[in-house]
Amino acid sequence: MSDQLRWVKSSYSDSEGGNCVEVALSAAVHVRDSKTPAGPELHVTAPAWTAFVSAVQPGA
Repeated sequence: MSDQLRWVKSSYSDSEGGNCVEVALSAAVHVRDSKTPAGPELHVTAPAWTAFVSAVQPGA
């Protein structure tokens, strides 16, 4: 499944190998560590992802 997805790295990820998160959209939202692309992925529903992003935004 991962090979068919278009992964996008977070704009907050740095080039120093720090915190790197990638997200891909399909019927679900897929999240993985960009340093380990063959590693595990988290799959969540779009509403759950929206709630998560809203909760972690500064000032929320």
